[in-house]
Amino acid sequence: MSSLDASGELPRAKARVGFIGFGEVASTLSKPLRENGASVAAYDVLLRQEQGEEVLRRRAQTEGIQFCSLAEMIGSVSYVLSTVTTDVAPAAAREAAPHLKPGQVYVDLNSTAPSIKIEIGGIVAASGADFVEGAILGAVGATGARTRILVAGERAPEVAETLTSLGLRVLDYGPEVGRASTFKMLRSIFAKGLEALLLETLIAGKKAGIEHDLWDDILDLMRNPFDRVGSNWVQTHAVAHRRRYHEIVQVLETMREIGVEPVMTCATEGFFKRSLSLGLQEGFPEKPDSMWQVIDYLEERLSRAR
Repeated sequence: MSSLDASGELPRAKARVGFIGFGEVASTLSKPLRENGASVAAYDVLLRQEQGEEVLRRRAQTEGIQFCSLAEMIGSVSYVLSTVTTDVAPAAAREAAPHLKPGQVYVDLNSTAPSIKIEIGGIVAASGADFVEGAILGAVGATGARTRILVAGERAPEVAETLTSLGLRVLDYGPEVGRASTFKMLRSIFAKGLEALLLETLIAGKKAGIEHDLWDDILDLMRNPFDRVGSNWVQTHAVAHRRRYHEIVQVLETMREIGVEPVMTCATEGFFKRSLSLGLQEGFPEKPDSMWQVIDYLEERLSRAR
């Protein structure tokens, strides 16, 4: 199953990296790692199945990946990268922990909440190994080695420097475990929310027979520099939220008339309705100079309302 030498270790290389889970993330990231001189080993639950190794070798985007048992993989690498499905990330750490040893770094790259990262960190710490959390910011399958990865933990600077030297784009986000995953989770409010809004818009457009016109209009809007578009949305929310609330009420009526359930649009209506109750009109008689004035005002009022 593996190509370990007589001593039980992988051949000497620039760095020794192992993956737990060999799906899209691991198969994509292993290619630049190999091309830049790292030895790469991997364990996946498919190895427990007949013909599982053949499936993994077809999945690999480069030659030289060493597929082996979990114990063999961990015993022959310096950096263990967990790239499993989110729901089994803690279980993967528990399974790995008996094989980890001091000096090794366990890097969890799964999309989990900060509390889960901290839980995994505790599991790893009990083994004597060091823990670093990772947050992948983008679609690795689309952007490959250019995908930004934030890492946080005491050994985050070392992990960032090492993996970047091996062709990845890894950034140190500080010593506090949970900070990188917090960034990832909050970033997803926008990324996943925008995805859902786009789909709801185009579904409604399809129902009305104008989906291509809507798409072209969205493309035209997004060709503008987003720092100007986005900041203007936030700044003008302070002075135009009432008018926009009444407009979105009409949007809801339109969607119901054409037979589309307004899931995301209902949430938008609720957001604007809440703004009506927060005194924005009194706080901002004119358009503010900075978007951050609006953010500060809303955060303070919402905190006070708790």
